[in-house]
Amino acid sequence: MMDLADISARVIACERCPRLRAYCREVARTKRAAFRDQEYWGLPVPGFGDPRARLILVGLAPAAHGANRTGRMFTGDRSGDFLYAALHRAGFANQPRSAARGDGLELRDAYISAAVRCAPPENRPLPEEFDHCRQYLLEEISVMRRIRVFLALGALAHRQLVRALIAAGRIEPRARFRFAHGACDRLPGGAWLMASYHPSQQNTFTGILTAAMLDRVLRRARQCLASQQPSGHAAGRRPAGAALND
Repeated sequence: MMDLADISARVIACERCPRLRAYCREVARTKRAAFRDQEYWGLPVPGFGDPRARLILVGLAPAAHGANRTGRMFTGDRSGDFLYAALHRAGFANQPRSAARGDGLELRDAYISAAVRCAPPENRPLPEEFDHCRQYLLEEISVMRRIRVFLALGALAHRQLVRALIAAGRIEPRARFRFAHGACDRLPGGAWLMASYHPSQQNTFTGILTAAMLDRVLRRARQCLASQQPSGHAAGRRPAGAALND
């Protein structure tokens, strides 16, 4: 029976996207000056977190000098610093910073995945690269049977997560879910689809996404995990894309 370890091994060995593999290897060879003395991971990056998690966060792709360097999702860059600090405040992580594999970080009831597992040039995966990687997300969703909240980080990740959930039979093929920061939609079967702006430097440095905004999203995720619906809302599915007040 397939488990997360099997999926992670297949992700790491994947060579399906020649453009992405060539880019990751080149970045790992040339390196950034600040990391010149470090050995880069340079391989596809597997998911990370609690195998029994009820919350799964789905980002876009590893950063060239972040996860492509460290080998762990959202690790070694400012986006990860922002995200893990928020996960720690919300009780989903045992420490506020993720610096490198083996640094003692543990996620509690949370798991981090991505739409694409290799760092893409200019942070722009091609449509066929999304298609190639979707199978790994589908497999993670399949084996992680306790997932109750799917949280997409950014519009592109949201689009790919919706496609994965359709492929997994979790939502109807014609279902439409509009991306909006703080969106919280009830899915058939009782799970929830949520969305947040991506914690990229561009968003966090400009105030498009603040710590308080991400904290509110994670608090809502806690509410969804604790009950059949977020407190303060009537039973039944909320309108697609209904968002928190930020």
